[in-house]
Amino acid sequence: QVQLVESGGGLVQAGGSLRVSCAASRRAFSSYAMGWFRQAPGKEREFVAAINWNLRTTKYADPVKGRFTISADNAKNTVYLQMNSLKPEDTAVYYCALQYLSPGSVYLPDRGSEYTYWGQGTQVTVSS
Repeated sequence: QVQLVESGGGLVQAGGSLRVSCAASRRAFSSYAMGWFRQAPGKEREFVAAINWNLRTTKYADPVKGRFTISADNAKNTVYLQMNSLKPEDTAVYYCALQYLSPGSVYLPDRGSEYTYWGQGTQVTVSS
């Protein structure tokens, strides 16, 4: 069982930057992916970004390409989402998720249903 804890959310003005973090309770000694999703009030959860932990390949949703960067720190068992040029429409609760993959897999899941472990979420609010 892996527990994920997000942190770093907050209030920022449009055009500003924020970094959210997701720490895993233990090192997952296998192939896996970690993803970020978000859910705004009244909207469905949507994919933001994902990283293949072993290969360090990444995938981004179109609305955040060029503005957000996902990265990982092995020593800290932590994945980050650096968010730049934030817009009011980025306001949401941001969730991280983890999914084990087949050994050597290059797959990067981008649907919530493909992830097994989830954090509790952290609020990001962007004011106009």
